[in-house]
Amino acid sequence: MRSPRPSPPLSASLFNSLIASRARAGRSADALSLLARMLAAGFTPTAFTFAPILSSPSATARCAAQLHPHILKSGLLHCEPYSGTSLVGFFGRSGQFDRALKVFGEMTLRSVVTWNCLISSFVQFGRTHDALFWFRELVRSGDGLSDGSLVAVLPAFGSPVQAHGLVKKIGMDCFSAVANALLNSYCTCGGIYVAEKMFSELMFRDVASWNTMITGFARSNIPERAFELFLSMQRQGDLPNETTFASVLYACTSMSGHGHGKFIHAKVIKRNLNTSVFVNTSLVDFYANCIGRRDAHKLVEEFPEKSTTCWNALISGHSDSDGPTSLVILRDMLRSGIKLNEVSFSASLKDPSPLDIQQIHSLVTRLGHGGNDYVSSSIISSYASHGIVSDALTYGVALDPDSCSVSMNVLAGVYNKARMYQETKELLLQQQARDIVSWSILITACARNGDCVEAFGFFKQMRVMGHRVDNYVFVSLLSICTKNNSLDLGKLIHGLIIKTNSGCCDTYVDNMLLDMYAKCGRIEDCLKVFEEMEDRNLISWTAVISGLALNGFSHKALAWFKAMEKDGCKPDKVALLAVLSACRHGRLVQEGMKIFKNMKANYSVEAEMEHYICVVDMLWKGDMHVKKLNGNECQGRHIPSEHEESTIIFDSVYLLKKGTSIHKCARRRYLQLLIKMREKKLIVPEHSSLPNQQSGIFPGGAPWHIMKPIAVVSRCLRDPFAFSERLPGKCTSPQVQGQDRISSSPSQGLAEIPAKFVI
Repeated sequence: MRSPRPSPPLSASLFNSLIASRARAGRSADALSLLARMLAAGFTPTAFTFAPILSSPSATARCAAQLHPHILKSGLLHCEPYSGTSLVGFFGRSGQFDRALKVFGEMTLRSVVTWNCLISSFVQFGRTHDALFWFRELVRSGDGLSDGSLVAVLPAFGSPVQAHGLVKKIGMDCFSAVANALLNSYCTCGGIYVAEKMFSELMFRDVASWNTMITGFARSNIPERAFELFLSMQRQGDLPNETTFASVLYACTSMSGHGHGKFIHAKVIKRNLNTSVFVNTSLVDFYANCIGRRDAHKLVEEFPEKSTTCWNALISGHSDSDGPTSLVILRDMLRSGIKLNEVSFSASLKDPSPLDIQQIHSLVTRLGHGGNDYVSSSIISSYASHGIVSDALTYGVALDPDSCSVSMNVLAGVYNKARMYQETKELLLQQQARDIVSWSILITACARNGDCVEAFGFFKQMRVMGHRVDNYVFVSLLSICTKNNSLDLGKLIHGLIIKTNSGCCDTYVDNMLLDMYAKCGRIEDCLKVFEEMEDRNLISWTAVISGLALNGFSHKALAWFKAMEKDGCKPDKVALLAVLSACRHGRLVQEGMKIFKNMKANYSVEAEMEHYICVVDMLWKGDMHVKKLNGNECQGRHIPSEHEESTIIFDSVYLLKKGTSIHKCARRRYLQLLIKMREKKLIVPEHSSLPNQQSGIFPGGAPWHIMKPIAVVSRCLRDPFAFSERLPGKCTSPQVQGQDRISSSPSQGLAEIPAKFVI
């Protein structure tokens, strides 16, 4: 009988190996226990003792706090770079930059890896200026550059072209890792064609290079090119891996390529990768979105390893009439013994019926996931999206504001949509720690409620607390400036947008700037903002056209409308209303009537109430007589029956144009029109501003025999039950009900806002 093999003698190297194996397995607690045994046995830690524990993904702040004194006591921080580098890396990954820089400064010996850890940590948290500063310090230090140094700092550059120039200058463009990082930078910044050209010029391409390009094209607007690259990769003999198949399946999903996806599925089976959870999840996502949940469901059941990730992909897929609902899939998961997580519930709450929401809500409570912030926010969103606002509010109010910040933000959004602005403010002010979303909703609520000074006060607090201002906040502040005609404050906001940078300013913010400058009378600044915009959409063109019309440049507005058409931007009903309004203000009757008559034929837009009213006013201001109009154009008999209220307005125009005096027949016709409007319930509160469209017909003051029927119409439109055949004894000018033009001076409250709130 063989005697048992003797145990190897204990040594520092043996303990280091055991500690490293436990740390790589994510068992930091066991690694710390072994370290304690090592120290108790009298062995001195070496350069390879502490680094594995601190580099473990399971390492905690408490773990680092325990190891830091041991590293200092053993003197390793001053005699070798490994332990100090691991400390710098841990503190950097945790966002504790003060401690990371302190350790970095105390290190006597540093390697290029130490610098790389510090730089990549700054990049990870978006502190690009610090990353570039320490990269320059690395170049000056003479410690040398590695490919890892460039890979770490490349995301900190504002443009991949700058990074590419640096790589060329240093002469490290031949390194595969650096080239792949450059390709990724071009792809993520929208320079997919530049990346393709660079890819074609590479002397050596590895699988990572192919994956970078396939992923870039899969996420672009030409996913077909990703599939072509996959075929080229195979023709050149490079074997695709899991990442390759996942990316090309994403491309097939984007282009709805049923045949392409099934072809890739066959390749996956041939490569024996159908056991990979990563690839299987992409397959389920493709089948669920392009073919149907029923086939995707069958595919999941055929997998040898049924993971929660694959089931979640099935739930997230588009629902169809034949496939199972999210609730049915959740039940199948429970029957199969699959553990549900927060992603399962969040995905299932995106498209359920109102009855399913209540059942999923009950399931969440029963399985103990009600305390999860993301699940709670999904429940609130589902209730609100189906119009069950009372249940959403009841559920959200019962949550803890401090532990459920995401849910509180969603609940505040529900309050905002319900125009319960005071409740929104009370809810968010209960939170001890507000994030950028909370501040954005809070400022938006104040802006919509008219609390201008309070909105800028919260904006000041937000900046003092170090939060970066996002586009939603800028939109809310610019809307306040626009409504109150505060040009100076709007300029300060514009300057802050430029100062805080920049490239993150999206088209929506630019459109708000266009609207603000136009409505404040600075059409030159409006056009300048438009010319500097990188991306323009229909709203951008409409804002400029309406701004030109509002400021009296009707001919320019018509020219810009034609330029918009040449640019390939098809106008919608709002853009058409803007150009018709320009024709109305400029008395361009022929041009306006040409656009109005061709709305359906040229732009596929049905004329609505606002278009007819605008044309009526345009005919008045253009001093068009009945005899100059063709046929029944003025009487409105060509108007579709669904716009009968517009027909009545045209008839009113016809009667007023017909003669200079209101005789009994004309008055009887007016009364008949008013009775008809009341009987057909065409007189509704939102039409109370209709007579105001006629208030500008006689700028010098209309005669009483003309104003009499207008006064009757005005009175009856405001109060349909106040109609009487007795004409009013005194005529007053119709009061403006809407806010077609903002006042020329800012409101008193907004004028009191000091510039320090913005600067």
